[in-house]
Amino acid sequence: MVRPSALSRRRALTLAAAGAGAFAAARSPLARADGPDNARYSGYSAQDRAQPYAHFMTEHTVAPQSAVTSAYAGPPTPPDRIPPFSALTTELGPSGYAPIETGYGQTDSGIVWVAVRTEMARVTAAMWDWWFGWHLVESARYKLWHPDAHRYAEVAADRTGAAITDRQRYIGNISYVDEYIGPKLQQLAIAFHDPVAYGFTVPDEHTVVFGRVGSSIAPVDLGWLAHQVRPIPGGCEMRSRFYLRIYGVHTLDPVHAARAVQRGAAADVDDLLPGLDLARDLLLHCGQEMNHLARFLPELYHEFA
Repeated sequence: MVRPSALSRRRALTLAAAGAGAFAAARSPLARADGPDNARYSGYSAQDRAQPYAHFMTEHTVAPQSAVTSAYAGPPTPPDRIPPFSALTTELGPSGYAPIETGYGQTDSGIVWVAVRTEMARVTAAMWDWWFGWHLVESARYKLWHPDAHRYAEVAADRTGAAITDRQRYIGNISYVDEYIGPKLQQLAIAFHDPVAYGFTVPDEHTVVFGRVGSSIAPVDLGWLAHQVRPIPGGCEMRSRFYLRIYGVHTLDPVHAARAVQRGAAADVDDLLPGLDLARDLLLHCGQEMNHLARFLPELYHEFA
């Protein structure tokens, strides 16, 4: 069972303001971040197109599957139908389905919730474990996932050359990304955790990618994400969940925070108080990126894994 943090909204806002202000005031001495390796940009650069995986690059992200389109066009899920965060490990169990597999909403206590189910022909859980270890290290790989919205990526520790499993490349690691969720730029630090340690059951041929979603410019955690992948005939299904406004604190990495600020900090305090608009945009974003990558992930995996 996973449990929400008790950090208050007021405390989160105080920490965010202090963290963002400190790095904005002292950005230059903290890190050398003015080179091309720290650029945030749309689309693909000439250097990106020289990568050996450039033939997988597309100008735009494909549309999501029909369930996502319908949920995006429809009303939010009523608060009394949103499952509690504490039930997440049960809801994303090895078998069965939740009453609502694709939707968005907000509980009476303010927690923002998103659920997305994506069917993926020819894809396996092992491919997703590989992807989460492989794409973290550079922006061009990250952009393959959502070329319209993804702008920048780097990772706390590049483990791609280590003699370890694919899961070990991302579990215990932190992904720093700049991406648009709807019209808003987000600068995030996503810390990946061992799902089994948090109570998930992960059989063979399944995986659960479980992460704490935080700010990359302030020591504030914003919520949790989980992507369960399990086999179905002809491929797999991904069942994604997001719970936001479950606050916490993390130790801010000064170098990565300074680099994020120098790219142009998205330091809007309102980003710490996401609501239904963000939930709806996140539903669409997740549905787009998962459906987009699934179309060529088998070929990418077989060529580069």
